[in-house]
Amino acid sequence: MKLVSPGEAAANTNDMSDKAGEDLVRIGEMAKKYGVTLRTLRFYEDKGLLNPQRDGSTRLYTRRDKARLKLILLGRKVGFSLRDVKQMMDLYDPSGSNTKQLRLTLDKSEKQLARLQKQRALIDDAINELSNSMAAVRQMLSERSAPQASVAG
Repeated sequence: MKLVSPGEAAANTNDMSDKAGEDLVRIGEMAKKYGVTLRTLRFYEDKGLLNPQRDGSTRLYTRRDKARLKLILLGRKVGFSLRDVKQMMDLYDPSGSNTKQLRLTLDKSEKQLARLQKQRALIDDAINELSNSMAAVRQMLSERSAPQASVAG
């Protein structure tokens, strides 16, 4: 017997009641739609981030899986680890206020924003240094090519 958390039970109940009107998507369609590989989807499933339904060996993704994948991809885009993303998503309770989830998400987001802003400052410094170096090299090239042009003429 598989133990199921209350959030999963509610989500699974919603999935069952919506089955008739819900579009289930196969793994290939899911991968193409979201620009990920089949291997990525299987990896996310192995890590407990996605839980597609099964029809034999065929994975069928629900609206819930699509929403979770969007959150995973957004989290990865802004630099969250998969562990952080899972931690935030696992706190979701469809019948609750989700204040714990929202607080954790805000806390992690504030920390990540600070990291990204620090990285941006370092990148801006590197860009400025590289631009200045390139300007100096251009100046050296123009100084060295100018006398040669006058000698040739």
